[in-house]
Amino acid sequence: MGHFRFLTAGESHGKGLLVIVEGVPAGIEMSEAYIASHLRRRQMGYGRGKRQQIETDFAEIISGVRHGKTMGGPIGLSIQNKDWNNQNWQVRMSIDPVEADVPRVTQMRPGHADLSGTIKYGGDDIRPTLERSSARETTARVAASAIARRMLESLGISIHSHVIAVGEVRSDVENPDWDVVEESPMHCADPAVEERMIALVDAIKEDLDTIGGVFEVRATGVPIGLGSFVQWDRKLDGRLAQAVMSMQAVKGVEIGGGFTTASLPGSQVQDVILPREQWGDRLWRHATNRAGGVEGGVTNGEDVVVRGALKPISTIPRPLPSADLDTAELRPAFYERSDVCVVPAAGVIGEAMVALVLADAALEKFGGDNIDEMVRNYHAYMETIGPRAG
Repeated sequence: MGHFRFLTAGESHGKGLLVIVEGVPAGIEMSEAYIASHLRRRQMGYGRGKRQQIETDFAEIISGVRHGKTMGGPIGLSIQNKDWNNQNWQVRMSIDPVEADVPRVTQMRPGHADLSGTIKYGGDDIRPTLERSSARETTARVAASAIARRMLESLGISIHSHVIAVGEVRSDVENPDWDVVEESPMHCADPAVEERMIALVDAIKEDLDTIGGVFEVRATGVPIGLGSFVQWDRKLDGRLAQAVMSMQAVKGVEIGGGFTTASLPGSQVQDVILPREQWGDRLWRHATNRAGGVEGGVTNGEDVVVRGALKPISTIPRPLPSADLDTAELRPAFYERSDVCVVPAAGVIGEAMVALVLADAALEKFGGDNIDEMVRNYHAYMETIGPRAG
């Protein structure tokens, strides 16, 4: 049973980010250009700040790929922080001790890891906590997920996202046109709602504040049988929820109908399994998909649907009053720079986390040290999933 794993390293204003991706079968087509296309998507979206104008993220493949294909060993990626070229950061984030007087940051931001992280690691400066807990780290996750996506594409699985809410402005599109979504600055499927979202972001920006929202990730072409109900930590919905909740500023995760289904009677929630004559070109179908493609911790053949609720980011241009790390007296919270709204980018990062979980579950189910072997195993399995009486 194989496992798809990844590790990231690096700080927001350090030299760069590193990624190691392990468990990747040999023979998968991979290029730096393909990874860069997904990194660009992460940097887009209405409401982003000046950092996205400084960085043009690019992941250099250091190892694990030869002549355009994975070799089966760990893949190493390196992403430089262009901000590091600023001499101030080379001093403030120097690896070696420096003679210059580097001011400590003690004005803690409400809602960030500043207090908890600094106390946990025994510091007297919130800079180390600020640097590693920053959402800049998600650049490395998106780079790693590009490799997962390539593997999933070999099995006919594709992953998209769209923004369904910014603040109280909500889109109710049930079947998004992904081309429309990709062209939208808000990553929204409804142009009329998009205009209202942009107007809200503009108003929030003028008020020197930030705003959150909700994004939805959908994975299509997912076969029946990924995940398991035999142990709590193998349930796929649990793994998906943990992965999406691990994203910075995500405070809620739904699978399928989620909290909405909690207010309805069972007869209006369960997804009826349709008879053979209504299946179309696919084995086993449901009349609805309120379960979000996962029942009992196992995929059921419908689209996997995961939503993330993103709180407004904690670094606010009009800083809130907060206790100082040194004196515990009220001071304005620390402000360096920030985005106003990152929900569109969060959707892309959500795609990354779903891709990484599904890649692990697919490798678990189908195995294979080479992608051709894995695809053969997949097709052999798919031939077995029809009605048991033939």
